[in-house]
Amino acid sequence: DTKSDDTMNGFFMDMNTNVDVFAEKVKADPKLKNGFNCVGLSQGNNICRGYIQRYNEPMVNTHLSIHGPLAGVAALPNCYLDGERGELCQEISDVMAKLAYNEKMQDFLFQADYFRDISSVDTESYKKYSQMASWNNEGIETDANMKSNFLKTNKFAMIKANGDTVVVPREGEWWGQYDTDFETTLTMKETAWYKDDLFGLKTADEAGKILFNSTEGNHLDFTTDELYGWLDLYC
Repeated sequence: DTKSDDTMNGFFMDMNTNVDVFAEKVKADPKLKNGFNCVGLSQGNNICRGYIQRYNEPMVNTHLSIHGPLAGVAALPNCYLDGERGELCQEISDVMAKLAYNEKMQDFLFQADYFRDISSVDTESYKKYSQMASWNNEGIETDANMKSNFLKTNKFAMIKANGDTVVVPREGEWWGQYDTDFETTLTMKETAWYKDDLFGLKTADEAGKILFNSTEGNHLDFTTDELYGWLDLYC
């Protein structure tokens, strides 16, 4: 209801609840009843993605993702830059993984919900508690609606910041991820969620729905002209 509330809810309201609030507002807005375009900045794209996969009625026509951690983040900002990992980053990531994947933390901190530690994805705690695991259909239980809802949207325009130091790895803005060595980066088509089409990404890509663009600066470093260019091109 206020800018202060909005800021706090970006930290201390969990990701799924944020999506539920967003969905309620969308449903109540008569201007959106025939569909709309969802434009996300940074973690706002998790709201767009979550709405698409968990609701998508009214339907999102185009999801324009600007520097979004759509595939989650594997570390704190400024860690593992350009394939170089420091010992401190590794230690912090290990601690974060131990703290993040439990019901209490997943219900408390938005950023814990999309923290995806590659060394933890096969653990029971990640599969059972992680909201990102649920969205990726890589948890203990899967939801076919996540995939069918994802495929309703006509375009996914993914804008990556080539110099991003906030979303780690930055290739996650194009649906990529780290490999198990935390150094090699897997492209979208090399990931398990693409190969196994866990939530519809491969099907959407083969239908020409996944589109890529990039900026040269750091996180959320783009011009007004670039923004309007993307809106004209994709929306």
